[in-house]
Amino acid sequence: MNLSDKINIKLTNFSIFEKYILINCLVFAVISITNALYFLFTDQHLTFFYNYIALPEDVSKFLTRPWTIFTYFFTHFGFRHLFYNIIGLYFFGRIFMTFYDSKQFIKHYLLGGIFAGFIFIISYNIFPALINKQTVLIGASASVFSVLFGATATNPNFNFNLFGVLQIRLWVISSLYTLLFISTLPYANSGGELAHLGGAFFGYFYALQLKKGKDIGAGFERLMDKVVSWFQPKSSLKTVHRKKGKREYAGKTKDEFNTFNNQKKIDLILDKISKSGYESLTAEEKEFLFKTGK
Repeated sequence: MNLSDKINIKLTNFSIFEKYILINCLVFAVISITNALYFLFTDQHLTFFYNYIALPEDVSKFLTRPWTIFTYFFTHFGFRHLFYNIIGLYFFGRIFMTFYDSKQFIKHYLLGGIFAGFIFIISYNIFPALINKQTVLIGASASVFSVLFGATATNPNFNFNLFGVLQIRLWVISSLYTLLFISTLPYANSGGELAHLGGAFFGYFYALQLKKGKDIGAGFERLMDKVVSWFQPKSSLKTVHRKKGKREYAGKTKDEFNTFNNQKKIDLILDKISKSGYESLTAEEKEFLFKTGK
C-alpha cells in the first residue's frame, strides 16, 4: 500500500470535527503562503482574500459576492485567531458528537455560520452605532458556538472535563460565553460579538427543535446531498434484474451476497485500524484492503 492509500485511510478515520479543523488549517495555510509570496515579490499587501472571501457588512457588496456567507467561516488571517477556534472546535466538537452524528455537526456548523453571517450584515444596517462603520467578518467562531450551544441545549448538565483537572458543566460555559459576548459589545469587534450571539442562538434553538422531533435543517441536508451528488462519479454498475429460478443466498443473488460479505469484511478491517492502527492488520487483510481500494 502506497503513501496515498495510507493518507486516504487516515482521512477516512478522521471524525467530522477533525476534518473541519483540517479544512480551516489548509485554508489558513493557502492564504498565509499566498500573502507572503505576494508581499515578497511586490512589496505590497494582497487584498484579494479580504475583498472576496471575507463577509462584508455592506448589503450591496454582499449581493455581488454572495458566496462569502459560506467562505468567511473557514477563513482566518491570524494564527492566534485560528488557534483559538480550532481548540474550541476540537473540544466542543467532541462533546457534540457524543449526542449527534456527522450530518448534524455539519448542519450546526454551516447553518449556524450562515445565520450568524446574516445577523452580522443586518446589525450593520439597523443599529445606529454600526451603520457608518466598514468592516468584514471572518473566522469559525460563530459556527463553533453553534456547535457548543447545540450540545448545551441537548444536555446542559454534561460535565466538560478539561485535561482531567477541571470539570465544569456545559450550561456554565455557555452562560459565561454569552456574558462575555454581551459585555464586550461596546468595546471589541461589535459585529463579531453579535455574530457569536447569532451562532450561539441558532445552535441552541436548533437543538431544542431536535429534542421536539423537528429537524429544521432537513431541507438544507437534502440540498447538500443533491449538490454532493453532482460531483460524485456515476456508477458503472448496471441494474441486474433477477430471473425466476436464479439461485439465491439468504434472499440475495450470489453476486449480491458476495458484495455484502466483502463490505462487512471492509468495515471490520477499518474498525480494527481505528482501534489498533494500520500496522495491526495481517498481511491478508492489507492485501484484501488494497485490492478492494482499487
